[in-house]
Amino acid sequence: MNRFVLSCIIITGSLFAGSCGDKKPDAPNPATIPVPVNLYELHPETAIYFDQYPGTVVPLMQVDLKSQIEGYVTAIHFKEGEKVKKGQVLYDIDRSKYQATISQSQANLQVAQANLAQAQKDADRYTYLNEHEAVAKQTLDHALTTLQNAKQQLAAAKQQIVKDQTDLNYSAIRAPFDGTIGISQVKVGNTIVPGQTILNTISTDGPVAVDIVVSEKQIPHFVKLQQLKSTIADSVFTLLLPDNTLYNYPGEISFIDRGVNTQTGTITVRLKFADPSSVLRAGMSCRVRVRNQDTEPQLLVPGKAIVEQLGEFFVYIAKDTAIKTLADSTAKVALHALQKKVVLGAQVADKVIVKQGLEEGEKVIVDGVQKLHDGSFIVTQAPAATPTH
Repeated sequence: MNRFVLSCIIITGSLFAGSCGDKKPDAPNPATIPVPVNLYELHPETAIYFDQYPGTVVPLMQVDLKSQIEGYVTAIHFKEGEKVKKGQVLYDIDRSKYQATISQSQANLQVAQANLAQAQKDADRYTYLNEHEAVAKQTLDHALTTLQNAKQQLAAAKQQIVKDQTDLNYSAIRAPFDGTIGISQVKVGNTIVPGQTILNTISTDGPVAVDIVVSEKQIPHFVKLQQLKSTIADSVFTLLLPDNTLYNYPGEISFIDRGVNTQTGTITVRLKFADPSSVLRAGMSCRVRVRNQDTEPQLLVPGKAIVEQLGEFFVYIAKDTAIKTLADSTAKVALHALQKKVVLGAQVADKVIVKQGLEEGEKVIVDGVQKLHDGSFIVTQAPAATPTH
């Protein structure tokens, strides 16, 4: 019996000893495992960037051609899309009716001239007889009144000829200025309604305008830009075409609209660009780039270091932490991540201007931010980057 008990004790002890020998050490706490990161040390840099505004190309002068007389189109004297000269005949409107009207008005003028000559003779005759008391005073008064009416009728006949001649001249639609003619909206034979039917549109060549809309808060800024010397302003305004290529010629402010739109709180700024190659066309959408005028160095951080949370922006910076362990009472220095809220400015290449939230000399974490939270331990996997000046 004693021998059996002893055997059990030996077996139990062996199993216990085996189980103790197979026990694995506790896994380390994930929160204490440093996250490998790269750092970017902040130093003020000169930042050149552009504010961009949607723009629309508009001619400096553009007119819809309309007729002032009624009739049908009898001839078209241009090719669509070609350049035309001021005074060049573009359309002919049927003029037969207006030529006939002029002929009638000329005949009426001759009648009025004859009536005036007769009235003048009668007035002269009765005036002579009245001086010799050989005619009644009333007869002379009637003769003088007839003479005055004849003069008025002659003047009216002359004015009617001027009006009819003007209508006849309107039958030839001419270019109001040098420019480019568009696609005709009417064909030969179409009837024209005076003041309503648009025949075509003509716009000036050469310099063109680009309109942008800015907030009323930016008015002082654009007034200052407008007052810059031309040698400086030439480099401030540039244009991105619809295919995202940079337009070859810089622009300048032509004018700032007279008033603010009270419903939107915005104002229109018109820029002027040279267009020797006729690249810019009316109605074209583009983007106007306005170069910043800030000369003071600013803090910039790489864009990949920025974290967005619920519409706010944050970065992580590296901070030193003094820690002690139970085995070693000596304090050791470790790095941990500290989250800081920032206010961002314009983007400059792959970096972003930080207006508020960071200070010079701080080291921003640029890699591994997805694995971080406020207080995470970190370890650098490359030397801190320093911007070149």
